[in-house]
Amino acid sequence: PSHVATGENFRLVYVIGTQDASDIHMGNIPEALELITGPFRSSQSSYQVINGHASSSSSTTYTFILCATKSGTYNIPAATVVPNGHRYTSHAVKINGSGKNVSASGSPKMHDSSSGEPRLRSAGSAISGKDLFIKVTASKNKVYEQEPVVLTYKVYTLVDLNELKGDMPDLTGFHTLEVPLPQQKSFHIENYNGRPYRCVTWSQYIMYPQMHGALKIPSIVFKGSIVQQNKNVDPVEAFFNGGSAYVEVKKDIVAPGLTLNVLPLPTKPSNFSGGVGTFNISAQLNKTDIRSNDPFTLRVVISGRGNLKLIKQPTVKFPKDFDKYDPKVTDKTKITGNGLEGNMIYDFIAVPRNQGTYTIPSVEFVYFDTNTSSYKTIKTQPFTIDVKKGSGESSSVDDYSEDMKNKDIRQIKDGEMTITDMDHPFFNSAAYWAVVLSVIVLSIIIAYLLNKFVASMNDTTRRVKGANRVALKRLRKADELMLHGDKATFYEEVLKALMGYVEEKFSLTAEERSRENIEKVLAVKNIDKMLVEDFISIIDTCEMEHYSPSSTVNNMNDIFEKAMNTITSIEESLKSKKKHLPHTAILLVIALFMTAPVYSVTKENADTEYRKGNYQQAIKDYNELLKSGKSAELYYNLGNAYYRTDNITQAILSYERASLLSPGDDDIQYNLKLAQSKTIDKISSEPQMILVQWANSVVDMMKMDSWGTMSVVTLAIAIVALLVYLFTRKIFMRKIGFYTSVVMLLTAIISYSCAYSQQKRYQERRGAIVVSPSVQLKKTPDEKGGNAAVVHEGTKVEIIDDSMKEWKHVRLGDDRDGWLHVSQIERI
Repeated sequence: PSHVATGENFRLVYVIGTQDASDIHMGNIPEALELITGPFRSSQSSYQVINGHASSSSSTTYTFILCATKSGTYNIPAATVVPNGHRYTSHAVKINGSGKNVSASGSPKMHDSSSGEPRLRSAGSAISGKDLFIKVTASKNKVYEQEPVVLTYKVYTLVDLNELKGDMPDLTGFHTLEVPLPQQKSFHIENYNGRPYRCVTWSQYIMYPQMHGALKIPSIVFKGSIVQQNKNVDPVEAFFNGGSAYVEVKKDIVAPGLTLNVLPLPTKPSNFSGGVGTFNISAQLNKTDIRSNDPFTLRVVISGRGNLKLIKQPTVKFPKDFDKYDPKVTDKTKITGNGLEGNMIYDFIAVPRNQGTYTIPSVEFVYFDTNTSSYKTIKTQPFTIDVKKGSGESSSVDDYSEDMKNKDIRQIKDGEMTITDMDHPFFNSAAYWAVVLSVIVLSIIIAYLLNKFVASMNDTTRRVKGANRVALKRLRKADELMLHGDKATFYEEVLKALMGYVEEKFSLTAEERSRENIEKVLAVKNIDKMLVEDFISIIDTCEMEHYSPSSTVNNMNDIFEKAMNTITSIEESLKSKKKHLPHTAILLVIALFMTAPVYSVTKENADTEYRKGNYQQAIKDYNELLKSGKSAELYYNLGNAYYRTDNITQAILSYERASLLSPGDDDIQYNLKLAQSKTIDKISSEPQMILVQWANSVVDMMKMDSWGTMSVVTLAIAIVALLVYLFTRKIFMRKIGFYTSVVMLLTAIISYSCAYSQQKRYQERRGAIVVSPSVQLKKTPDEKGGNAAVVHEGTKVEIIDDSMKEWKHVRLGDDRDGWLHVSQIERI
């Protein structure tokens, strides 16, 4: 059980499908779960022959008895066993313990019968027929020949039943099919004669009486093993010192026999198919353009519930000018607790040899209806075909096959999964529009500030850009003065050139042109320390010579060259610093875009089960994972698992749901097309215009939120490019900004349109898949309404009227419409 009461014993059972199993190894059990005893190891095997077909199975069971000593939720780790050199690991299980231990001694109490749990009785206690018995029931005691009867063996117990073995009864006079049931039995509580029993359906058979009269189902004996407690042995001491405080008691349980009253069928019509049950029939051609010497297929499908495997093959009366071939028969039936149901498919291949107009008459099917106890005749619609002139060459029937025949699905998707919340997407959400509005508002603010800054800094910028030019002009004047030997004026011009340079270049006032301020400004601009020292030393020399002339005359040339080189070096240093700024910004942007969310991988176990071929377990795991959120990868892998189990209907449903989340995924579309090729109905919709197909392919290139994110990013780039166009003076940059803004704006509009198209398609989705083996498309929303058509499981329909709760008005791909009950379809 998943929930136990504190102080109650419960069983932990591991089952492996082989008898060649070694000892089991458990992980560390939580301290609050006390191991009372175990493991009990038992094995079983069975060998059956049903209608001449032999089958066998075997398993080994390990049973532990534990007790929850405290309330809480506990995880029992996985156990491992190594049969035949192969290592197998179970799943971890979660146990919830609640309530208080009412035992006065504080020791765990045994199960109380009032709770519906088995009581561990003392060794040697008698086990009566009311404590453990098997109930045998038949779905009907009075039936007609060939009418299916469900025979059920159900176990009821008040004791701790550890093992049960029994052979199949000798069902002479019946055609028998065994209903597949889980190998690991799961008990539930059921009240019988006022007492709560633990019960389980042990086996079920579908029987078809082959003769009339009183047919007996003999009684059979099951071998049972019951666990009892040896109160003379301390469980804890037995656990540590060997031995066991529990014993197994063998007991024979007799399953009683039954007698069925089988009535003969009324006088059979000459064209009786042998079918007994409830059926319908449909037919369809695989092509509309039929030419002479070109083979085509007429598919006849008989659907319903009854002895489908025993019916006669329907007869098709093709025109005399047609060559006919034996039909290909496909069995699409399944055994359920309600009997045998599904579809028998007959593909008749014919080749018209001459052109002309021909009629293929209706195909009739006569069966015995068990609901009305009368014979009924159902028939398909006739087909009138216009055979056109062919190529004149005879086609080979052997080469005639469907496009997807002999192809296989693509592999499952490994690695991470992306959880997609299509009901609450990022696109068009409040967060989306908040981001868009923020981008626009921020752009307006930046544009305003840039405009204000440019207006206020035009003069400063002009002076900064001209600082180098003015300084060099003054130095050239100083050079002329040096040539004329005008020492005093030379040093004055060099000093003006240097001071004017820093004043214009760094926007300093006359009061700020001190030696200390100049050093600070150059240091802030990351000018090399040696250049700063050279610049200051030139200023000091010029001031000294200007205000206190010395007798030295031959150092003017050195001062001039030093001043020229220093200003040139400072300019080059400032330009190199500016070039590094865009690179830094680009690196930051790249770092932001490279930052992606990391999703934890939670589906490795399911993928592993799939690769092992444990498809049913993989289906269970994928469905469990989907409870935490929708994922295209999970739906795709789930579809693959269903496909491997030949459940084409659920495979199509899973692929369709994956396609909704990721419409541009080639693997999903391929597997969906392949699964649809396996359906019974071949309903082709009208082809779309090439322009519409192209537009849809563009829309489906990315997911909805990806398009939404792109629309925001491209809008931001368009605005940035527009700002470059507005506030850059270089013609080349203005052209780049203009064209980039136009292209990015168009991309943003297209991205938004694609995202909106996907969102609208999802919100207005009306697709559904037929999940019943075969259904009658009704003309009115009523079981007694007229029949419009027969559709089969796996067929996709569009809901065009969703106003009624129990019935839905649907349309097929070929524009036929009608009503289906909600239980017959499942929405995509």
